[in-house]
Amino acid sequence: MSSPLPRAEPVVIAGPAGALEAVVEDPAPGSAPRAFLVVCHPHPLHGGTMGNKVVTTLARTAHAQGIPSLRFNFRGVGASEGAFDEGRGEIQDALAAVAFGRQRWPDASLWLAGFSFGGVVALRASTTRGVGTVEKLVTVAPALGRNFGSVRDISIPGCPWMVVQGDADEVIDGALVIDWAGQLDPAPRLEVLPGVGHFFHGHLPALQAVVADFLGDPQRSVP
Repeated sequence: MSSPLPRAEPVVIAGPAGALEAVVEDPAPGSAPRAFLVVCHPHPLHGGTMGNKVVTTLARTAHAQGIPSLRFNFRGVGASEGAFDEGRGEIQDALAAVAFGRQRWPDASLWLAGFSFGGVVALRASTTRGVGTVEKLVTVAPALGRNFGSVRDISIPGCPWMVVQGDADEVIDGALVIDWAGQLDPAPRLEVLPGVGHFFHGHLPALQAVVADFLGDPQRSVP
């Protein structure tokens, strides 16, 4: 029998452009977790919210390992104040979420994750001054290739890092992501899921399995 889902606790984060709507889900409330997970959602102008099913799958993958999650809406999404800022301000929103998590769980390590646009935000935030130490990073179908997602100016994180990409992505250039990740040194752990599109329709269990394997190995680092 699967464990019951943790209670969704609405919280408000003080963001740089105003209040950010967020949800904390803690599978073991009252205990001191070894880590917490902050998850960044897809593009705000294309329907992306913290309720996205890939985002919630990432959170539930952490819950299964006893790790609390923090999902939040970027500025201008849902009840979050402010307006879309082409990715720049959204990195600052992610850092505000990280700061909230560090205050709530001061002795826990930071795990950072994101999907699509949120994958690029998480990747950029992981190397931004002020984020502190990131223990693990997961980027799912990161929206690389243009403007905010240009591969030319992305700093490579030094933490253990996973890239998950479907090879049938109909939204972003999956081949670009796969080729780019494969050429990096140090390289992230790259998981290419055959026949999987951008939104992982019908393939969320496969996504959960590879992410759980990465997050569950305390010695996991770049292969």
